[in-house]
Amino acid sequence: MTKFTVNNQPVEYRLDPQTPLLWALRDASNLTGTKYGCGTGQCGACTVDIDGEPVRSCQATIGAIEGTFVTTIEGLSRDRSHAVQQAFIAKNVPQCGFCIPGMIMAAAMLIKANRNPSEEEIRKAITNLCRCGVYPRIVEAVQLAARIQRGDETIAPETPAPNRQGAQ
Repeated sequence: MTKFTVNNQPVEYRLDPQTPLLWALRDASNLTGTKYGCGTGQCGACTVDIDGEPVRSCQATIGAIEGTFVTTIEGLSRDRSHAVQQAFIAKNVPQCGFCIPGMIMAAAMLIKANRNPSEEEIRKAITNLCRCGVYPRIVEAVQLAARIQRGDETIAPETPAPNRQGAQ
């Protein structure tokens, strides 16, 4: 049995210790925000926080991370209140949304370590692949998230879309 903490909850997996963390999270814990992309650690869709470091969960086995603290996109914030989530929405980053959880996790760890990252530092830290090509907006969103995190800027809460029932 492998034991570690996921989103502040102790877990014990009765899986082969060689099971990739990605599959333990998705299949055994039903935390499906972490996405399977390439399976080789290249795309970054499966990025999670392990003890404060961005890790491609398709490449980390559960046996190798015993005793660690893992945070997934679900553990970052369920209500989208984290500064990075707010900024990604404000800057219209999500397109198809597939790569977004991994990018948000990488960005959250970057601004936790660096309260004012430069464009170069952002591009170096967020190497996730995005087929929609929203890279310029990602840089803007991470810079905005850093300002929010520092308290230099705020974003107004989302306005709900109007109810379109009965619209002609």
